[in-house]
Amino acid sequence: MLTRRLASRFAGLALAGIGREWPHSYQHVARRRADVRSPRELHPAFFGCLDWHSSVHGHWTLARLLRLYPSLPSAARIRAALDENLTAGHVASELAYFRAPERRSFERPYGWGWLLALAAELGMGSDPCARRWSRAVSPLEEFIAESLCGYLSRLPYPVRTGVHSNTAFALSLALDYARSAGHRRLAGAIVSRSRDFYRADANAPVSWEPGGEDFLSPSLTEADLMSRVIPGREYRLWLKRFLPGLAGGASCALLNPPQVRDRRDPKQVHLDGLSLSRAWALRRIASAMPVSGRVRAAAERHARAGLARVSSGDYAGEHWLASFAVYLLTDGAASD
Repeated sequence: MLTRRLASRFAGLALAGIGREWPHSYQHVARRRADVRSPRELHPAFFGCLDWHSSVHGHWTLARLLRLYPSLPSAARIRAALDENLTAGHVASELAYFRAPERRSFERPYGWGWLLALAAELGMGSDPCARRWSRAVSPLEEFIAESLCGYLSRLPYPVRTGVHSNTAFALSLALDYARSAGHRRLAGAIVSRSRDFYRADANAPVSWEPGGEDFLSPSLTEADLMSRVIPGREYRLWLKRFLPGLAGGASCALLNPPQVRDRRDPKQVHLDGLSLSRAWALRRIASAMPVSGRVRAAAERHARAGLARVSSGDYAGEHWLASFAVYLLTDGAASD
């Protein structure tokens, strides 16, 4: 469970990240010399946390923690930080960046999913601050939601990786947003295309997992998404085909936390995030299984391993792992 003590700890990590401009990992197409600018100039709302998507889910982390624990010791600092970053003017600059023709794929799909998760979280808030931030973010929210509808209509195949380009994880975030916000067109597009992409899948190649820099499990992330898309008995039949050995423990590559040897390596530390994302996926999958003891036990092993490493002492992991921890400990979707 998310305790007040853990909430304070995670809030401290997120606050330290969203206000830290450097170091920065650019995802930036520059067409001329004048396009080469500082992170804060390019992204006045989401310039911190090493990269744009981490900044977005850092803001999501703070918004969620503030909603759940409005009297945190750091509550005033959280409100001040979100007030400074989530303004109509800053978001207008972010939207202008997205609208440039050469940036159609910027942060697609991972950052798009997290932006919609942030919008859903702000929409859940009842205090005036959350409503103000929600109004500020809404133009970018609407643009991303519509862009995702268009992208899904053109996407011939899903991307089945364990990193940012994974289609299923972004669609899970976006579907939770669409249902929370009442965006029927986006929800319908995600359900329809998820069935197109994944419904016929069987015998996932779990022995290939994990990859050396995964923070998502391609197979479990897909199964997590499909638990949102396919109802009850149909989902159980699909899961039996897709992960046939999971209930009996045969899919052992998925049931034991990954090893990390160098947490200063920004790619290898992804594996700490994999422990956390596997944990939430295994929990959701287990809730749909008639016999789930092994799967639930595996989820808790992964949760313990991942939560123990959120504060590693190195910015390579600390700029983002708190978001995954909060997502795990609060059951993910704002509408859950």
